[in-house]
Amino acid sequence: MAQQSHIQFGYRRHPDQDRTGANAAEHPVVVVGAGPVGLSLAIDLAQRGQPVVLLDDADRIGEGSRAICFSKRSLEFWDRLGVGGRMVDKGVVWSVGKIFHGASQLYQFNLLPEEGHKRPAFINLQQFYAEAYLVDRVQELSGIDLRWRNKVTGLEQRNDHSVLTIETPDGAYRMRANYVVACDGARSSLRQMVGAEFAGKVFEDQFLIADVKMTAEFPTERWFWFDPPFHAGRSALLHKQPDDIWRIDLQLHPDVDPAVEKRPENVRPRIARMLGHEKFEFEWISLYKFQCRRMDKFIHGRVIFAGDAAHQVSPFGARGANSGLEDAENLAWKLDRVLRRTSPEALLETYHTERSAAADENIRESTRSTDFMAPSSRQEARLRKAVLSLARETEFGKRMINGGRLSVPSTYQTPLSTADRDAWQGGPRPGASMIDVPVASPAGEPMFLTDAFIKAGTRFALLGFGNGAAVDPPDGVGVIRVGGEGGLSDPAGLAGARYDAEPGTAYLLRPDGYVAARFRHPTRPALDAALARAAGHH
Repeated sequence: MAQQSHIQFGYRRHPDQDRTGANAAEHPVVVVGAGPVGLSLAIDLAQRGQPVVLLDDADRIGEGSRAICFSKRSLEFWDRLGVGGRMVDKGVVWSVGKIFHGASQLYQFNLLPEEGHKRPAFINLQQFYAEAYLVDRVQELSGIDLRWRNKVTGLEQRNDHSVLTIETPDGAYRMRANYVVACDGARSSLRQMVGAEFAGKVFEDQFLIADVKMTAEFPTERWFWFDPPFHAGRSALLHKQPDDIWRIDLQLHPDVDPAVEKRPENVRPRIARMLGHEKFEFEWISLYKFQCRRMDKFIHGRVIFAGDAAHQVSPFGARGANSGLEDAENLAWKLDRVLRRTSPEALLETYHTERSAAADENIRESTRSTDFMAPSSRQEARLRKAVLSLARETEFGKRMINGGRLSVPSTYQTPLSTADRDAWQGGPRPGASMIDVPVASPAGEPMFLTDAFIKAGTRFALLGFGNGAAVDPPDGVGVIRVGGEGGLSDPAGLAGARYDAEPGTAYLLRPDGYVAARFRHPTRPALDAALARAAGHH
């Protein structure tokens, strides 16, 4: 196994464990689960000034690579948390994917064909590296109390707080929390404690994951096969990871015995047929079934669910970890404002509104991908055969192929957005995430708009073009100006083009980088109203 996959942390007794009965410690936020979602959420809250207790029932990170594909949107979020550069430096950058049928290539695609973005479309990075870098960042922040081998075994809900029972090597103790965020994965014990279950579909086909270490001349691209010559009648996927590790996914028959298929002596011949040689070593082997399910409600009293604890999708499309990270960035700023009482508790309901709709979208896409890759009926199989035949000759046939359509940021239909009143020919609309562009500082130094957003602080920001910032922004709103005296310059003209900007154009950005409102010529009353709506006051 790769060295980073065995990082282990020691258990430490905490003074909270000496407090008993009514004297139990009380904390504003307790996050349960120190995976990528829980770690990222805790960091975001701590950077906003909120103290966080982060509990994990294990004492190590990394059991195999697990999630490996992290999207541009996730990297931009991690930039705000101070770890994006480290992720990209270690990760394998890619944007090109190729689809094969049999031995021949049907087509290829580029997920980020345009220039002028700070971050790539995707990186491949083993989850244990991502977790290690996030833990390092946690240890830099005094506001996060990370407790290993602290397992939540009981939950009692009150009107204004929850009481947790936590088991440790030294015995159990109790703790009160204003809010509990469950990031404890697909087998969430907290989900069971609130009596909520998943609704959705579990697909019967099984898939083999093998991480193999080898030296290969394959390009850093995503390769997907339908009915490959080395794995007849099924599908296969190949991805490169750091450290000369390659991820291989092979579709298996629904009736195979998982225990038998996982044995290295049975996996080796399959991989050897694919690669044409046996010069490789296994790093990790696992089996999984597609699951497309979610909770009905993401909020149960004072317990909020995020990531795999709230929803599951198939791994094809890289929607699992990336959608969980979108949960974290969506929730952090809302929870911060509610705890500070600068927004009403109703703002948290929009977390469920926005992220449950995103989960539905991801489940729909994931289900379509699964139905295409592993048809469950004769009709679906006939349709796939026809589409694959058409794809050799036609562009519309290529567009119909679904080898796991990849994660893109959600666009929210949300009560926090102010509807457009002006005419727009382009640019991100309310509910969409901001678009990155290259700009230059007033001193002429190259930078990106996402950098300017970070410098504006962990708050709402007004992005103005030309004299768009001439209107004084509401209190507490950061300002990003493109053009005009003292503003950022747009040397390539991409900022104006991507935001459909004219002199006077302004965008109100939420603290998570999503567009709350946009104006051709904003007035202070219009900005005040849009900010109040985006902060949950309407």
